[in-house]
Amino acid sequence: MATHTDDRVYYVISDLHIGGDEQLEHVDFLPELLDFLERLEKTDEDAELIINGDAFGLWEFTTVSGIEKFDVLEETYQELFEQFRATGENVSITLLPGNHDHELAAYDEYVERFAEYNVDLVPEQSISREVGEQAIHFEHGHQRDDNNRIEDWGNPHATPLGYYYNTLVTSRAGKLSDRGRYNWLKNVQAVTPTERMPVWLFSKYFYREMNPLLRYSLVPFLLLFNISVLLAILAGLDLVGIWSTPVEAATEFLGQFGRAGTVAWFVLATNVAVAGLLVLVGIPLHFIRRDIKKTVNRFGVFETDLTVDPEAPYEDAAREVFDANPETTIFCFGHTHRPMIQELEGGILVNSGTWLRRLHRRDGIIGLLPPVFYPSYQLSAVRIAPEDEGVAVEFEEIKKPSPAAEELTRTERFFTVGREPIPELPDRYVVPTETTAEALEASD
Repeated sequence: MATHTDDRVYYVISDLHIGGDEQLEHVDFLPELLDFLERLEKTDEDAELIINGDAFGLWEFTTVSGIEKFDVLEETYQELFEQFRATGENVSITLLPGNHDHELAAYDEYVERFAEYNVDLVPEQSISREVGEQAIHFEHGHQRDDNNRIEDWGNPHATPLGYYYNTLVTSRAGKLSDRGRYNWLKNVQAVTPTERMPVWLFSKYFYREMNPLLRYSLVPFLLLFNISVLLAILAGLDLVGIWSTPVEAATEFLGQFGRAGTVAWFVLATNVAVAGLLVLVGIPLHFIRRDIKKTVNRFGVFETDLTVDPEAPYEDAAREVFDANPETTIFCFGHTHRPMIQELEGGILVNSGTWLRRLHRRDGIIGLLPPVFYPSYQLSAVRIAPEDEGVAVEFEEIKKPSPAAEELTRTERFFTVGREPIPELPDRYVVPTETTAEALEASD
């Protein structure tokens, strides 16, 4: 096992979410993870791998409990655990619990079992590491999230709001996913923020589960909806005798095409009638909805947003850590699945991202088509290392092709042509040594 020196390099990954009921058992990135661990097994660096929370989806296991979950993990992912053992003989591996695997902090047996594979499970909320003349604060980040904060750390019966969502929704999705026309429902764990889940479900129903004949018959109406609204307004102006020119011109134009023009006129007329009806109904409903929302807000019925702010709570937490420990210049967390490096006074905020697929919402350009959630991978490890100027922080990208070709229907791919996401990782950043010196002077 490598010993600690001032030249130690730290690799950070988080939010692997390995394991869960039935279809959640499959790990799409397992080959890439094994390759990454094998590279560390052969490195000449004095390195430490820190898995910064949510390595495992223990909340998503609903048929076993306690230390039995480790037995399932060990049996299901034998190759991974053997690679942990091999990698841990060359570099230190430190595992911190997150919210999904908070149970790792609840049973002493987990510490012993992971130690057999050269993984040092630290059942604490945070740890600190020295790097050069500076220090790094590591925590998963869920303690800054009201919906996933563990009030009684280490209590195996701790059940924040996020626990119920994952045991009732995510794990259930894992059990039902293979019943679909495509095994897509298990990807619910990649939907962030949580509020997007109903829209994502409707999108996948429309593009994946809806009867193809019904879907293709709806597509023209949905595509033409914006035009139909305009035509409905023009038709209304014609009916009341204010302006009839557009309707007369359209009738004359389509009449030139004989039977085809008649069919086109019928389709447009149907769209106009439905669009007009929706507009008439939608206007009063819009004002009613606004009034209900104002009333609900006045009574304060919903005080808590379901989604944690991906930046503000962590900025505040980082400032507190930097003020309390001037030598600490890097606040490294995960949880929100958004890789980032953000400069703050006294240091930087670093999010190590996720190894789950990411879903990028692409709204329809025209009409009322449901949005497409375009999948991609943004696998990476954060490398933190001392150098002459200070401490360098950079994301090492681990290539994995987008699963779009397999997961998206032809319709989804057609409506996202030219709008495919190109995820980019943050640029390399060097925290200068002067940052620590200035912080220490300010604290004196």
